[in-house]
Amino acid sequence: MASGNAGKIREIARLLEGLDIEVVAQSALGVSDADETGTTFAENSLIKARHACDATGLAAIADDSGLAVDALDGRPGVYSARYAGADATDDDNIDKLLLALDGVGAAERSAAFHCVASFVLPDAPTALVAEGVWRGSILEARRGDGGFGYDPVFLDEASGLSAAELTPEQKNARSHRGQALRGLVLQLERRFS
Repeated sequence: MASGNAGKIREIARLLEGLDIEVVAQSALGVSDADETGTTFAENSLIKARHACDATGLAAIADDSGLAVDALDGRPGVYSARYAGADATDDDNIDKLLLALDGVGAAERSAAFHCVASFVLPDAPTALVAEGVWRGSILEARRGDGGFGYDPVFLDEASGLSAAELTPEQKNARSHRGQALRGLVLQLERRFS
């Protein structure tokens, strides 16, 4: 798994349960993070997957995901993890987001989580790619203790709960990452079964 994010790795491992795949974090194999130089989630996902695959000689899965807020013209977007700076914590990013939305009414706080997941094999010319989008809105304050990233301020309007208040199973059933990885799993099953 081309990620060092422990929350993301746990979430992805849960989604891939039942397949004959062992999810190993790239850091456990001594692989550094790739430079995310892409301008889209798809570009960054492929950059990360190819970097991990080239470094290990193993098949690699990567995802790139982020939050796009309509009132902020799609920001933070591909810069979601480093919205408040290169060494920003999740809380730093949430604080910056809430400050940017200060005074924006509830009706104008629509947002979506986006995810692109990629699977690459060594020396394979093409990758398997799947996408997911989870629409919701941004709360005015944090709610819940689960999840990671922007989950405490992202309202899943279908349930009325923040992403941080959902159980892992509920979140995986709705989330952008869950959608993208389920799509990727279908492609993997078709290709390798």
